[in-house]
Amino acid sequence: MASKLLLWFIRLLTLFMVVVSVLPMIPSGQWWVRLWDFPRLQLAWALLVPLVLLAVHAWWKRPRKEHATWLVMLLAAGAWQLSHILPFTPVWSIEVPAAEAQPDGPGVALKVMTANVTYTNDRYAELLSLVQREDPDLLLLIEIDSEWADGLAPLDEHYDYRIGEVRGEGLGMVLWSRFPLLEQEVKHLVSERRPSIFTTLDVPGIGPVRYIGTHPVPPGLQDRIAHNDETSERRDSRVRDAELMLVAHHVQEDADNRWIVTGDFNDVAWSDTTLLFSDLTDLKDPRRGRSLLSTYHSQYPLWRYPIDHLFVSDGFHLIDLNRLTVPGSDHFAITATLSVANEDNTKPEASEKKEEKAEEMVEEGAEDAAEHEVSATQEGQSGQESTSPNFN
Repeated sequence: MASKLLLWFIRLLTLFMVVVSVLPMIPSGQWWVRLWDFPRLQLAWALLVPLVLLAVHAWWKRPRKEHATWLVMLLAAGAWQLSHILPFTPVWSIEVPAAEAQPDGPGVALKVMTANVTYTNDRYAELLSLVQREDPDLLLLIEIDSEWADGLAPLDEHYDYRIGEVRGEGLGMVLWSRFPLLEQEVKHLVSERRPSIFTTLDVPGIGPVRYIGTHPVPPGLQDRIAHNDETSERRDSRVRDAELMLVAHHVQEDADNRWIVTGDFNDVAWSDTTLLFSDLTDLKDPRRGRSLLSTYHSQYPLWRYPIDHLFVSDGFHLIDLNRLTVPGSDHFAITATLSVANEDNTKPEASEKKEEKAEEMVEEGAEDAAEHEVSATQEGQSGQESTSPNFN
């Protein structure tokens, strides 16, 4: 009896592991589908449980064909999970080359720091100390509300340039820069509640560098209806995906320039959406071939995902990449020190199928935003965009 119960438990657990491993392959924006994109590392480790139980049962009742079948399924699921994770480990080839040492000094470099501070956090002075210690040239802080804006007022004296939008409920975003901002605009790409920062930096020794900071809505968020504050159903991934595709479109439109795109994408580095973003823009992830640098949740070591990102164009090499603890936040910060490099002057050429997929994501995201009454409209919204782009 005990052996039968154990076998049934192994069967059910194995089937569950296989299903959630392949579930994100379904072309759906439903949050309960997209959710399983996140814990691939955790699921890879969890596969050890049915493997051990299967070994125990095979030893107990002697190996037979059914044991081999379940073993193959578990190993296949494990290989599938690892295929997503291994590109972000040292066993893989790097995407952003390491900067070569200069005989006459470090050469032209800039340091970028991105951090989601968590708007319910109030440890302003400690964050100021962190910024002072790291001294980035470019600082993007996410979830900046009026209290955080007041607490970080000393940054306005440390940095000559600032752009952003202060909003409550974790929706604000502000960029501080040591470099002049040649162009600057806060856009609302899909949702009128979520700003993105678009600017061009005048970096000495490099020239113009295009920059975007973004923070799309996370799938699974239990959103509130703005006009009556009633709790709505959990949000799916369509608005997030659409926003990332619109950011990709902006990069495609000006592919000749150097680019830096950072922010809390609310999407893991190995998801189809983030990989499509990289393919469309030809921007590189410095984590590939180096480390996961998982940034959320900072308080739960066994339950972390790489959702805060920094992408750069081929005009940069990497000097240093770090993850930092942000006092009181549920996110880690990412810092990257970049050096100038020669550009290869090739424009990104994504396949027609990928271009069509991106357009579909934008259309679906606009529909979802309209359903939740948070779509971006041109009327009364400076710099907002609501039209679907042509990715060709």
